[in-house]
Amino acid sequence: MTQDKSCEGRNKPILREIKEIFSAQKNVINKRLMEFEKVGQGENNEIFTELVFCILTPQAKAKTCWYVVLNLKKKGLLFDGDTSRIAQDIAACRFKNKKASYIVKARKVFSNNGKSNIKSKLERASDGYALRGWLVQNVKGFGYKEASHFMRNIGLGENLAILDRHILKNLYLLGVIEEIPKSLPVVRYLDIEKKMRKFAIKTGIPMSHLDLVLWFKETGEIFK
Repeated sequence: MTQDKSCEGRNKPILREIKEIFSAQKNVINKRLMEFEKVGQGENNEIFTELVFCILTPQAKAKTCWYVVLNLKKKGLLFDGDTSRIAQDIAACRFKNKKASYIVKARKVFSNNGKSNIKSKLERASDGYALRGWLVQNVKGFGYKEASHFMRNIGLGENLAILDRHILKNLYLLGVIEEIPKSLPVVRYLDIEKKMRKFAIKTGIPMSHLDLVLWFKETGEIFK
């Protein structure tokens, strides 16, 4: 990673801030990551619930999406509702019709004889990068960001970047990237992810922690 002197001057205060957050929140983050791993080791339905959450999050608030997912689950719609019925209940997440269709299509991808088999599907991948690529190819509504988010939330995204607008803004402020991209084609995504990984090594903040540190900086809490 190369930086000019102006970048170094610009990022010193924020770099100090994220190191302080990491120090103060490390135990909380470790606990959260362990919870993510537990989900990934749990039941098929719990893993699929996380996948639906990540389908809903684009251009929507994470907490709102999680509330919507739990509501779908409570009503029995997450695994059995049709597209139109699901769309009625996910309006708060924007693009309700598209996302409802994505949920129903994902249900078909990860089911066998009416039962979820998502764990066995995920276990077929040779490594995390291969799994992410497979998810992008097979889950409608998933780009690299959503696939990385899902994998992190089930304990499989240790070295993957979730490049949403909040993370990109902070990577810019830190001097990791020279500008905030207007779009993220795959090559650009992977390039920024590589730079973020190098930055994580340089600062001593593990990649798995860095995303949650930057989210804490933006929101004041550790969520999903």
